[in-house]
Amino acid sequence: MADPFYLTTAINYPNGRPHIGHAYEAIAADVIARFQRMQGRAVRFQTGTDEHGLKMARKAEEQGLVPRALADEMSSYFRAMDEALDISFDRFIRTVEPEHHRASQALWTAMNAAGDLYLDRYEGWYSVRDEAYYDEGELVEGEGGAKLSPQGTPVEWTVEESWFFRLSKYQDRLIELLKTPGFLEPESRRNEMLAFVSGGLRDLSVSRTSFDWGVPVPDSDGHVMYVWVDALTNYLTGLGYPDDTEEWRKFWPASLHLVGKDIVRFHTVYWPAFLMSAGLPLPRQVFGHGFILNRGQKESKSLGNVTDPMALVERFGVDNLRYFLMREVAFGQDGSYSPEAIVNRCNAELANSFGNLVQRSLSMIAKNMDGTIERFETSEADDALLAQVANACRGELPRTFEALAFSQGIEAWMRAVYTCNQYVDEQAPWALRKTDPERMKAVLLTLFVAIRDLALAIRPVVPGKADAVLDMIGIASADRNYAALADTDWFVRLADAGHRIGPPAPVFPRLELPEAEDA
Repeated sequence: MADPFYLTTAINYPNGRPHIGHAYEAIAADVIARFQRMQGRAVRFQTGTDEHGLKMARKAEEQGLVPRALADEMSSYFRAMDEALDISFDRFIRTVEPEHHRASQALWTAMNAAGDLYLDRYEGWYSVRDEAYYDEGELVEGEGGAKLSPQGTPVEWTVEESWFFRLSKYQDRLIELLKTPGFLEPESRRNEMLAFVSGGLRDLSVSRTSFDWGVPVPDSDGHVMYVWVDALTNYLTGLGYPDDTEEWRKFWPASLHLVGKDIVRFHTVYWPAFLMSAGLPLPRQVFGHGFILNRGQKESKSLGNVTDPMALVERFGVDNLRYFLMREVAFGQDGSYSPEAIVNRCNAELANSFGNLVQRSLSMIAKNMDGTIERFETSEADDALLAQVANACRGELPRTFEALAFSQGIEAWMRAVYTCNQYVDEQAPWALRKTDPERMKAVLLTLFVAIRDLALAIRPVVPGKADAVLDMIGIASADRNYAALADTDWFVRLADAGHRIGPPAPVFPRLELPEAEDA
């Protein structure tokens, strides 16, 4: 049995409703979780919302609400998004939960016991939007000479009493960690963080006194924890820390923290240092994915191009959206989407290629063989087709998915789909029905085997549609995993049992654009 797999997303900051970037990370994480489960691993998949900090406090004040009321409302939108996207999380965590406060205070106490916290005065630049501190040298100049963060967000000069964490103490250990093969991917993020840490680390302000919406600092009246100390601790909270729970023993350290590239610093510099200080094992890997752009532009309220992912689901279907995002973008890089791109990709590959393959193959089995599955003799052409499908489904796709190269794995899968369609055209089973019925059966049943393998392989990406195909061909739920791909006797068992399929229903209908959006 493979090691247990603990996967987390960044918990979403709910000062606004979900956008396509939130959906992209959730979908990618869900594909990973489903893939690992199909590999036979025990998976713990955690996501949630990060509800403290100055940004939330100010947003609530603007709306005439107390922060908790805003947090309750906004967190519900993110949970609804996850459910609409078919995200198979095991734990949706909220940082307002009492057990999270307890875990955060336990981590703080451990860092304090290590001698890594001290009280001083903070004077410097702070971005409320990023909830991040920046050195003068990191700032960029905006319009009219305004100082902005490296992300282009406004900064304000902040002066207040603060607890500090001895981040500088861990500089050498962090450099060694960042050099560890596989800890931070992709390579561009690793190089960026190595340059940042090697440039020298300053101790980090880790408490605030100018507002009270946060986790109280133990034994320090008027101080609440810096929101990132609180937020990062959620990865421990979800396993029961500081208690010695079964989940803690089984799943920590995390196998993978999946985060956006803009928050890699928090996860690969601050977070490991906190854990080192507390004497806790470090996560095995952090992956910083890129942004999803709307027609090449980053979404923003000022540009008026923010897309509600729920509207995309309603319009295109959840599995079509999931497929497009995993297929279109090389994971780790930035990518772009548009309604036209979604329609064109999904029609070409899901509707016209895989969907058509399933529909016409199963329809011919139902019509010409009364839907009956029986043993058959293969020819060289049949064997060559099945070998290529097996190579894609048992080899290339799992290998690339393990490396988080989803688009490469789906490309290998699509090559197998195209080959199957070419095989249908070349073998022409509709003509064989008159000239060689036995050969027709062999061709159709070869396609039946290939369709099962193709549906199983792509299931982490399009779980609903893949299961609809597997339902039609009669594959039991217990056999919908990657181990089943290596089972060479499954077809014989179906045939010997006289298995029959019914008339198939279309699984991948073509998508249409409104006339105003037709390209």
